[in-house]
Amino acid sequence: MSVESSGQTGAGSREPAEAVVDAIGVSVPTASGATEPTSATSPPGAAEGVSPWADPGLRERLRSLQVRAFVLTWLSYASYYFARKNLAVTKTRLQDSLALSTTALGTIDTVYLVAYAIGQFGNGALGDRIGSRRLIAMGMLVSAGAALSFGLSAAYVPMLVAWAVNGLFQASGWPGNVKAMQPFFGPDQRGRVMGLWTTNYQAGGLLATIAATWLLSHYGWRMAFIAPALWVAAMGVAVYLLLVEKPSERGLPSLSSSPVPSASSPTSEMDEGPSMGVLLRNPVLLMLGSSYFCLKLIRYSLLNWLPFYLQRQLHYSESLAGYLSLPFEVGGIPGSIAIGWISDRFFRKRRLTLAAPALVGLGGALLAYQTFGHLGMVWNIALLSAVGFLLFGPDSLLSGTMAQDIGGERATARVAGIINGMGSVGATISPMLVAWGSQRYGWSKLFYGLVGVASLAGFLLYLAQVLLLRQARRG
Repeated sequence: MSVESSGQTGAGSREPAEAVVDAIGVSVPTASGATEPTSATSPPGAAEGVSPWADPGLRERLRSLQVRAFVLTWLSYASYYFARKNLAVTKTRLQDSLALSTTALGTIDTVYLVAYAIGQFGNGALGDRIGSRRLIAMGMLVSAGAALSFGLSAAYVPMLVAWAVNGLFQASGWPGNVKAMQPFFGPDQRGRVMGLWTTNYQAGGLLATIAATWLLSHYGWRMAFIAPALWVAAMGVAVYLLLVEKPSERGLPSLSSSPVPSASSPTSEMDEGPSMGVLLRNPVLLMLGSSYFCLKLIRYSLLNWLPFYLQRQLHYSESLAGYLSLPFEVGGIPGSIAIGWISDRFFRKRRLTLAAPALVGLGGALLAYQTFGHLGMVWNIALLSAVGFLLFGPDSLLSGTMAQDIGGERATARVAGIINGMGSVGATISPMLVAWGSQRYGWSKLFYGLVGVASLAGFLLYLAQVLLLRQARRG
């Protein structure tokens, strides 16, 4: 299992379609790239000792594939949310139209989250076997079918089953798309690329909510599921037809190298990479997954309960409370981009050294929000933006960039599935934990608990970085 690297980057005039790659400062290896592909991956006719990237035609072809992979996978993962967010938007209408109780609706949510967490592990293993293109296409088509079935149902049990199936196949999105991105960007540029790429789940959630709300208000709750399902299915077909899984499929050299220790011992490696059993016994991955458990617990606690907290505890109106919760996600966008760029520039071989202090800072921001958030809207906006910045930055680094660094070409989907699967367990328990904790101990103590969870997440990343450095010295 390896970590990939590209050589030094070059510049030059680009076609308009390549603006995505140019905008994030990513380019392809030059003729004198520091890391040259091995002879096994060099194109025919490449002279010994001469980088195959000396051919400008190859560099342009790689750039085109980078743009294609970035755009397709960004749209793909953002689109998954169109078959996910519609339930939250339509709950009130479902309750009124079908006489579903609040408990019944909550059970649908819980079953979905449990299925999603389980699906992360299964889809991660499946993705490394069948490839990212087929995994994503299959996941999107089945998820679309499940959402369509939900929208056409009129009874509780079929809805519950449909949403459970949806959770299992929604879980194909993260490991599949992270794996699809891995072969096209080396570790010297992966941080800033993935920092921008991971804005897909923030933008996707926002756009999906807007679309479902508009469809609900104009055409009813059924269309809020049916129309997005058709879009998700169309994106699944587009991925299947258009996605290229690795440069070698188009006759280009690989970008592979191994500047960071692998997640498993060399003796466990086979052609298909280490097994899930081997990976699940790896202490570094367990620490990363445990840290992500803490991060997702905090993230989903805030996503699900901030409007309620702002309305009931800080006494804002219902509409204003909804708007004042948005800075949390908005602040996460520059956070993801900034931490990715900084990690590439200064921490490429020790990214966790950057993420761990950021999580300690997140604890401080949560404490500041609890202490000063009641002082007014300006304080709320500023402090929630800081919380989002310090949470989503490490979130994107841990779930995307580190999964690619450690997993390499053969095991990225499994590593991403393990990290995100363990994180999803934290997301699953967060609604019950917040409801219980706020009622039993009050909101102030609940926030103090989240400060402790953030500090624990940072400590776990510190330990993981220590282990990685020891592995590097032994290797």
